[in-house]
Amino acid sequence: MGTISIIGIIVMQIYWVQKAFDINDKQFNQTINIALKRVADQIATFNNGTLPAENPVNQLSSDYYVVNVNTIIDANVLEYYLRQEFLKVNMNLDYEYAIYDCATNKMMYGKYVSPSRHEEKPKVTVNLPRYDKFPYYFGIHFPAKSTLLAGKMNIWIFSSAILLIVVTFFGYALYIILKQSRLSEIQKDFVNNMTHEFKTPLSTIAISTDVLSDKDILDNPDTLFNYVNVIKQENTRLIGQVEKVLQMANLDRNEVKLNREKIALHDILINAINPMRVGYKNKIINITHHFDATNDFIFADRVHVSNIIYNLLDNAIKYSDEIADIEVNTFNKNHNLIVSISDKGIGIEKKEQKNIFQKFYRVPTGNVHNVKGFGLGLHYVKNIVKAHRWTISLISEPGKGSTFTFQMPNINE
Repeated sequence: MGTISIIGIIVMQIYWVQKAFDINDKQFNQTINIALKRVADQIATFNNGTLPAENPVNQLSSDYYVVNVNTIIDANVLEYYLRQEFLKVNMNLDYEYAIYDCATNKMMYGKYVSPSRHEEKPKVTVNLPRYDKFPYYFGIHFPAKSTLLAGKMNIWIFSSAILLIVVTFFGYALYIILKQSRLSEIQKDFVNNMTHEFKTPLSTIAISTDVLSDKDILDNPDTLFNYVNVIKQENTRLIGQVEKVLQMANLDRNEVKLNREKIALHDILINAINPMRVGYKNKIINITHHFDATNDFIFADRVHVSNIIYNLLDNAIKYSDEIADIEVNTFNKNHNLIVSISDKGIGIEKKEQKNIFQKFYRVPTGNVHNVKGFGLGLHYVKNIVKAHRWTISLISEPGKGSTFTFQMPNINE
């Protein structure tokens, strides 16, 4: 409704401005018609002639008129009458005129008159077009007519400018409202996801503590050990989730400090790939790698680089089916190290790809919520890549998988 209102306001303003311009144009034409008809009457009287019965003034364009006087025209007499009649109607506007010469079939005796500057600029001709229907006529052109009409519309121009400013702010307000609405939805999804992520380990810990509170558990040390180990794992998981949220908060405040050092990326990739092969239940993980880069040394933060590799591999596994086929490739190009991580998972729609690096954003999956997460992983990846001044790109097709590629400058071995 707000968009329709804005469009309606703009359309109505354009309509009324056009209407006002048309009214001013019509008034100008009527004034000029009256003045030129009087000039034609006076010239006919001066030459003891008579005018035709129809209106002698013909408008050929918005600013060009021809006047049929039905008698020979003297240039000095014509200019005198033009000055007098334009003065009577308060028409203080530049004009140029020319008289048709039937002997040469040309417009002759042209002159440019500027009453406002009291100047006269003689011209042999002002290139005014001929009008073949009259034998004796003169043509008059008003080159500044549009400027005059625009000057009479100052109030309309001012009101249009004010309206444009108001509409701009209104449109901006609508944009902010829609953006806030979207952020509110994202925040709600984040809270729901975070609640779910925290609820599961907390429930597991609660159940484990209930079991451990039983005195008979001391008689079964293996069960005691298993439940203590479960509490330890879930506690580590909770700490990791909290750490991820705090890490993103620090990123947003630009408080992340990079401890850059010379590192061999292939070693980090191997250290990230090996745990992934056995770290997921109910999935078969097939990760292959082709390290074609002859120089894998970069200057970067070891911890953050390990985290972005982990996040990309984790996403590749989570968004694959029961069998996750993942390929990690490296190669050198133009003194850069290129790394790509590809999967054959569900892929990402083209319209969603521009949003996946936004904080809290998760690709909509309808009522199916089988993939856990906060929507922070790729946002973290993007920020770390940006902090290192690297680049990252995505190629994805629904049903065929995704490939994340980032490149970083090499350093000498």
